[in-house]
Amino acid sequence: MNRYLLAPSILSADFANLGDAIGEAEAGGADWIHIDVMDGHFVPNLTMGPVVVEACRRVTELPLDVHLMVERPEDLLRAFAQAGADHITVHIEACPHIHRTLSDIRDLGLKAGVALNPGTPANAISEVLPLVDTVLVMTVNPGYSGQPFLEEVVQKIATLRDGRDGRGLGARIQVDGGITAQTAPRAAEAGAEVFVAASAVFGHPEGIGAGIRELRQALHSAPA
Repeated sequence: MNRYLLAPSILSADFANLGDAIGEAEAGGADWIHIDVMDGHFVPNLTMGPVVVEACRRVTELPLDVHLMVERPEDLLRAFAQAGADHITVHIEACPHIHRTLSDIRDLGLKAGVALNPGTPANAISEVLPLVDTVLVMTVNPGYSGQPFLEEVVQKIATLRDGRDGRGLGARIQVDGGITAQTAPRAAEAGAEVFVAASAVFGHPEGIGAGIRELRQALHSAPA
């Protein structure tokens, strides 16, 4: 079993050949497929919806990890569940009733995650940490693929990992944004376990499989 999980984000995939791209990622050793949903309001970009999740579900059996960067995510949970999502992650900044929203995700039979923007402190999710399967730490400001990794977020990863371990909880620490063969080991050393990568996989000059292998090799040498 891999100590670290790789979740390539289709945000940087070629949508004219999305099924083939996902197939290459699966063959290359991806653990999950990450789907970034943006509404043009919570973040300054507009991306995909349930129909894309449904299309992904038809071409892979890998877990579909849906990241809702939207206002009022509670209104969309059932649609994404019916489309085939396995995990749904919502932002603490978008959910005034976060406890209820996470409970609703679990009631749909899915794994629940909570995400934090770079400017949101780790303690913002302390009360709901027992309710989640993943904590997604944004290592860029959400909205666009290809942004540089924010080094100042590394300490927050460590704080969350220490807090989780100290409480004996099982939520995986996930990172998303600027993840490359150079930055992934630093996030891993701080405590990250699931790595979302878009450009580093789907934009790799030697192909999707090579991008996954490069990340895996970099993480293999990361300190435990």
